[in-house]
Amino acid sequence: MTTATTADLEDATLALYRTLPITERRRIARRASPELRLRLAYVERGMALDRSPGALANVLTSGREMQAPHLDIIDRIYQRIAAGERLRVMVTMPPRAGKSRRTSRWGPVWYMRRQPDHRFMLASYAAHLADDHGRWVRNTITEHAPILGIDLRYGSQAANRFDVAGHEGGMVTAGVGGALTGRGAHVACVDDPFKGSEDAGSPTQRDRVWDWWQSVLLTRLEPQGSVLLVNTRWDDDDLSGRLLKEEPDDWIVIDLPALALSDDDPLGRAPGEALWPARYSADDYARIRKSVGERVWWSLYQQQPRPLEGGVWQWAWITGNRISPVAFRAVDLARVVVALDPAGGDTPGHDESGIVAAGRSTDGHYYVLADRTGKHSAEARGRETCLLALELDADAIVVETNYGGDMARQNVIQAWAELQRQGKTQGRPMPRVVDVTAKKGKRLRAEPIAQLYETGLVHHCAEFQQLETQMVTWIPGLDSPDRMDAAVHALTELANPAAAATGSTPYADNRLSGRR
Repeated sequence: MTTATTADLEDATLALYRTLPITERRRIARRASPELRLRLAYVERGMALDRSPGALANVLTSGREMQAPHLDIIDRIYQRIAAGERLRVMVTMPPRAGKSRRTSRWGPVWYMRRQPDHRFMLASYAAHLADDHGRWVRNTITEHAPILGIDLRYGSQAANRFDVAGHEGGMVTAGVGGALTGRGAHVACVDDPFKGSEDAGSPTQRDRVWDWWQSVLLTRLEPQGSVLLVNTRWDDDDLSGRLLKEEPDDWIVIDLPALALSDDDPLGRAPGEALWPARYSADDYARIRKSVGERVWWSLYQQQPRPLEGGVWQWAWITGNRISPVAFRAVDLARVVVALDPAGGDTPGHDESGIVAAGRSTDGHYYVLADRTGKHSAEARGRETCLLALELDADAIVVETNYGGDMARQNVIQAWAELQRQGKTQGRPMPRVVDVTAKKGKRLRAEPIAQLYETGLVHHCAEFQQLETQMVTWIPGLDSPDRMDAAVHALTELANPAAAATGSTPYADNRLSGRR
């Protein structure tokens, strides 16, 4: 009776121990007897195996498995899915960053240990690669079965399909485009759906992958199943690109470029900071960039695929003159304007309304400051334009009046009046509204601005992917896109403020006195 009571007390103590923070657990372990310390070590190992794929890998490799902050993100995704959340997550990162090893190997091992009754589906661009991952997972489970607490069912241990003994779960693998037969999946993981640039550059192959995604993979998913897409970007219409166009609100997007591009980096990196400095430093990436060229660099490494250039702008004019946030702090702006290129209609179902802000410095350089383009109703586009003007203290709002005559101008005026009533303008005068009628000659308006880019006088203050893509792919004769039109309007006003076409005149209220 006494022995049983002692065992029960020890079990209760160990259960409580699992709930304590690590500092408290360490304190207890230091004071424990050798026998209890051995049991605590066993508990700690079990807790690590349960914690995350990375922690499990650390235990099974005796600390040899690599870990980094970006791999922690993949671990947290698996933790949330195993806890019962239904997620659709897209993670983009450069090659040789450990994504496949964590996503397609350690991740499935950990998940099946935590959820042995669930089915895990893995696909990659080729069946042999997916099978290699499956074989690795199978062999790891078999080798470490006593530690993991799961084993594989006898007679069901093929590299591309195996089941967990005594449970309903298991794993199936396939190449993108191949069949995924059998029962449904609780987790569907796609790891690099394209082999390379030639594969992703083929419209036929992109359509083939998209059809397979819709008709095969998604049809095998359980009602509460989760999807994890991890890849490097190859093309603006690759699987990630198309998903972001078709269903942008359905996805959690974790974009991890080789070198951070903005202040809202998922890892909290400063712009220019490397993803995994212990493995590839910023200098290493500079050498890689020189070797692979700009297009491969921006797609594969920066996750910002660049389409081929059109007929007016060139990528180098934009990327070679981009300014960092630190350098921009020293710029003295003389003027700031916001340009609105309204969509061809007044409902959010129409095309986007281009809303772009730009500034001119006292030394004659130009800066693209923000792009707030979006699908807005008439009222919303006026408000968004005015909010951006307030944010950047703009002195003018340039409005293209092609669609709806004075409607766009009235939207802006009414929006400012509403913001004024709400006390959001803080007593500032309304920026002058400058009308632009662009019925013809869009090439004539675009080319002088492109020349400013070519001479290095225009600097983008951030990575405006969609705006920049529109610029470099636009060919004269085609309809000019919304973002590009708005940027051209803003820069034209700044470059030639006395031109009759813009109607600009000196300000009676001297609102620019603090900027000159």
